[in-house]
Amino acid sequence: MELFVILYFASLIIASCIAAYFQRRGVFMTVFSLTLASFVLGIVGGVGALRFVAMAAGILAFAAGISYAFKEFLVIITPKNTSKELKTAPLTAAFGMFVIFTYAIAGIFAPWIAPYGESEVIASAFAPADENMLLGADQLGRDMFSRIIFGARNTVGLALLATLAAFFMGALAGLLAAVKGGWFDQFMGRFADVIMSIPSLIFALLMLSIFGPQISVIIIAVAIIYAPRVFRLTRAVAGNVVVMDYIEAAKLRGEGDWYLIRREILPNSTAPLVAEFGLEFCFVFLLVAGLSFLGLGIQPPTADWGSMVRENATLISFGDITPLIPAAAIALLTVAVNFVVDWMLWRSSGLKEM
Repeated sequence: MELFVILYFASLIIASCIAAYFQRRGVFMTVFSLTLASFVLGIVGGVGALRFVAMAAGILAFAAGISYAFKEFLVIITPKNTSKELKTAPLTAAFGMFVIFTYAIAGIFAPWIAPYGESEVIASAFAPADENMLLGADQLGRDMFSRIIFGARNTVGLALLATLAAFFMGALAGLLAAVKGGWFDQFMGRFADVIMSIPSLIFALLMLSIFGPQISVIIIAVAIIYAPRVFRLTRAVAGNVVVMDYIEAAKLRGEGDWYLIRREILPNSTAPLVAEFGLEFCFVFLLVAGLSFLGLGIQPPTADWGSMVRENATLISFGDITPLIPAAAIALLTVAVNFVVDWMLWRSSGLKEM
C-alpha cells in the first residue's frame, strides 16, 4: 500500500512538472488539481479512496487517448475541408464520434461479433460468467454478451428509423409552412401544438395498447410524437430564410415551392437541422428503451436493451450488476450523441469565428 501511494503521487508530480516545463497550462492545472484532490481524499478516505481516484483517472486518460487517436484518424481519411473542421473538435466530440462508430460496427456486424445467437439457450438460468460467457446468462440461459451486441442493432436501429420518420415528417411540414404561409402555416402550427400538448409516454402507451406492440406501430407512434418538435424548429429556421432577398428574386423568376425548398432554403438551414436530428435521436432512443422496459417495445425473443434490464433486474438483489450493463449502454450512447451535437451547435452558432 505504501508503495502504491508513493508511486501514485510521484507520477502525478512528475506529470505536473513535465506539463509546466512544456507550458501546457491546461494539462498542468488538470494534473495538479488532481494531485491536490488526491491528497485530501487520501487523508479522509485512505488508500481505498486513492485507488478509486487512480482508477477513474486512468479510465478518463484512456478514453482521452482513444478519442485523440480517433480524431487524428478521421483527420487523415476525410477530405481537406472536413479535416479542417475535425482538427478543431474537442476531445468530448471525438469521444462521442468514437462511441457512435463503435455502436455502428456492433450493430452492423452483430452476427459475426456475437459468439452465440440472440435467442440461443446455452446454459442454465442466471449462470455465472465463465470462459464461454463473458457476462453470464440471462433468466432463460441465453448469453448476455451476445444479446447486448444484438441489442445494439435492434434498439439503436429502431430508434434511428423512428427518428428518420419523425424528422422527415416534421421537416417537410415546417418547410412547406414557411414557404406557403397563410392558412396552411396557421393550421400546421395549431396542429403541432395539439400533438405537443399530449404527454409523449401516455400517447405512445395508448397507441401500442390499441394497435399492439409491433415495430411499425412503434415507429409511427414515435414519429407522430416528435414530428411537431422538428416542425417548430424547421419553421423557425426556414422563416428567417424566406424573407431574404434571394428568395424574393427566385420567386420573381417564377421558381416553384419545391425549387425554393431544395435549392434555396434547405442548404441554408442544414446546420441547425442536423444538430436537431441528434437531439431528437436521443429523445427517441430513450423513449424506445423506456417502452421496452415497460414491456410494450421490442418483443421477445428479440434482444433489446430496455427489456434486458427488466428481465434480469432480479440479479441486482444478489449484488450482480450485469443488468446495469444494457442500461449503461443506453446512457453511454445518449451522452456520446450529446457530445457530438454540442460541438455541432457550437460550430453552427458562429462562436468558432470569435
